[in-house]
Amino acid sequence: MQKRILIMGAAGRDFHNFNTYFRDNKDYKVVAFTATQIPDIADRKYPAALAGGLYPKGIAIYDEYELENLIKEEKIDQVVFAYSDISHRAVMGKASRVLASGADFRLMGPNTTMLRSKVDTIAVCATRTGTGKSQTTRRIAAILKNQGKKVVVIRHPMPYGDLEKQVCQRFATYEDLDRHHCTIEEREEYEPHIDHGFVVYAGVDYGKILKEAEKEADVIIWDGGNNDIPFYKPNVFITVVDPHRPGDEVLYHPGETNLKMADIVVINKIETSSPENIETVRNNIQKINPEAVVVDAASPISIENHERISGRRVLVVEDGPTLTHGNMAYGAGTIGARKYGARELIDPRPYAVGSIKDTFAQYSHLTHVLPAMGYGDTQLKELEATIAGIDADLVIIGTPIDLRRVLKIKQPTVRVCYELQEIGEPTLDTLLTAGLGE
Repeated sequence: MQKRILIMGAAGRDFHNFNTYFRDNKDYKVVAFTATQIPDIADRKYPAALAGGLYPKGIAIYDEYELENLIKEEKIDQVVFAYSDISHRAVMGKASRVLASGADFRLMGPNTTMLRSKVDTIAVCATRTGTGKSQTTRRIAAILKNQGKKVVVIRHPMPYGDLEKQVCQRFATYEDLDRHHCTIEEREEYEPHIDHGFVVYAGVDYGKILKEAEKEADVIIWDGGNNDIPFYKPNVFITVVDPHRPGDEVLYHPGETNLKMADIVVINKIETSSPENIETVRNNIQKINPEAVVVDAASPISIENHERISGRRVLVVEDGPTLTHGNMAYGAGTIGARKYGARELIDPRPYAVGSIKDTFAQYSHLTHVLPAMGYGDTQLKELEATIAGIDADLVIIGTPIDLRRVLKIKQPTVRVCYELQEIGEPTLDTLLTAGLGE
C-alpha cells in the first residue's frame, strides 16, 4: 500500500526532502506540505512543474495550525518534520500532535537527503541561527581563493516567491539580486559573497543547482541556513557555535546533530563573550564530539564614522532571523552602540507598523532593537515606515547588508561590519589544506 505523507516545513528543507526522496518514489504519495516560520508561505502550491510526473496538479501548502485536521481528513500515514532551529522540546511537541492524531512522526537523516558532488565540498553549519556562519563562509572562501581554487557558494534555500522561477538561481552581481526580486533576508545572505567576488547559487531544486555549480567550481562551500544539516555530503564539515547562547548547542534541532557530525567546531564571538559562557560551550563540545578540532574565533566589528554614536539617541536595526527564531535579543549593532557610547537605545515597539508590530508581539524578548524583516514588498514598506516614524539622532545598521540600498532612511546612519578572525592555533587555513581531497 502506498503511504500517504505530509511534510512539515518552512519553504526549504521540506522541498529538498521531497525532491531528493519522495518526488519519483511510487511507494509514497505526498498529500500536502504545511508551513511555518515564514510569512505568506501557506495557501500556495508546490507547482506541478517541479513536483514531477506523479503530481500533475502540484501539492498544496497549508498553514501548520491545520496539521491535526489534515492528518485526519487526508488519512495521513506519516508526517515528516523538515525545518530547523527549533528546540528539542518543541520538536517533540510537534511529534505529540502528530502521534495523537494517529500518524507516524519521522525525521530524515543524511543518508536519505544528502547529495554527493563531483568536486570537493565544505559544509558550514551551526548550532543556532546567528552564530556567524556567513563570515565563516567568507573566511573559508578567501582562504581557498588564495590557494588558487575557484570557489562557488551554494546557499541554503529561501524560496519565498515564484517557486518555478526560483528553481535554480545564480547570483554574481547586484543586478542579479534585483532581477530575482530578492527579499532582505536573501540579500543579507547573497550580497556579502558578491561583495567579495564569489558566485552564489540558491533556489528550490538542489540537484539541478549542484550540476550547474559543478561546472564552474573547484570547491563548493555549502553555506547553511538556520542550524540545518547540509544538503550535500561534505569532505569537511564545519559547525559554528555561539557562546552568547551557552547550552543551546545541545538543546536545539538539528544543531546538536551538526555538532556531533562536525570535523571542525568554530567557537565564534569569543571577544564579546564571558569566560564562563565560553567554558560551558567548550565542555559541551568535548562531551558531544571529543574528536572534533576546535578553532577559537572572533568577529570584531568595525563601524564607519563611529564617533557619531557617542552621546546620541540611536535606533539599532539588526539581522531579522538572528533576533526572531534565533532568539537573540541583540546583535552587532547593539554591541557597537554600547561600545561607542550611545546615550540611549530607542525602543522601536511603539512605532512598529503592520507586520512589524506582529513580529514584536510574537517575539516578546525583543525590546530595544528593530529586526530587519523584509520577506516581501509589503513588509519592506512597513519596515521603512517603522524606521521613518522614530525620532532618532542616528540609525545603526547592524544587518549583513547595507539597508540603505533597499530602504529610504531619512535619519543619519552608520553601518556595522564584521569578519571572522581566528585566535591562535589551529587556523582554518591549515585545517582546510589538510582536509580537502580526502
